[in-house]
Amino acid sequence: MVLMAYWRCFGFDVAGMKPKKIFITGTDTGVGKTVLTALLVRHLRRHGVQAAALKPVCSGGRDDVRVLHAAMDGALTLDEINPWHFRAPLAPLLAARRERRRIMSGDVLARVRVMQKRFDVVLVEGAGGLLSPLGERFDACGLIAALRAMPIIVCPNRLGAVNQVRLTLAALPPAASRRARVVLRSPAKPDVSAKTNAALLGEFFAAERILSLPWLGRRMNIQKALQDPRVKRVLRALAKA
Repeated sequence: MVLMAYWRCFGFDVAGMKPKKIFITGTDTGVGKTVLTALLVRHLRRHGVQAAALKPVCSGGRDDVRVLHAAMDGALTLDEINPWHFRAPLAPLLAARRERRRIMSGDVLARVRVMQKRFDVVLVEGAGGLLSPLGERFDACGLIAALRAMPIIVCPNRLGAVNQVRLTLAALPPAASRRARVVLRSPAKPDVSAKTNAALLGEFFAAERILSLPWLGRRMNIQKALQDPRVKRVLRALAKA
């Protein structure tokens, strides 16, 4: 009965145990996608949900993958979280070509679907922004559509955020855009627009689907962050979406 209550709390089809797919994308690189993905997967797992966080494709350093690995207490290996890693700090498409390798969307989708059989919630983190080329003729937008995943758009809460979020929403397929959630992440030093961005964005997009994540430091302490009431509100809202 307790487990059934967890499923209902987090929006599952209890009878069919239908896996939930969430895709964390952003308006740019370095906007806080990994921070949010790590917090959300840890939150779900702490509440008894079998959740996994993946970053199928990345280039440059692998620090983000290690953050996700730690957030899951090592439930998956680095290579399971991130099957395609390339050394050059470029768009993955170009980084792969430098190594004379090719990434195909079908291969990425197959890996994600394997994880769907093992976990009840699969979080997939993209690399860069929504339309950043991940491989040969595909990007995060195409993966979201193919997986029929709920998108979460992470954007720094600063001047320009409203334009960036609206452009990202417009680029999504209509069905995905209607399901999307937006997380405005506070920077270390907010500008004057940070107090008004959510309200202005709410004139163009459902206000209840716009969430604000506070600044958590340059080196986030995940345990401390999960105790912050503001963070808890965001994670609960996303888990029930």
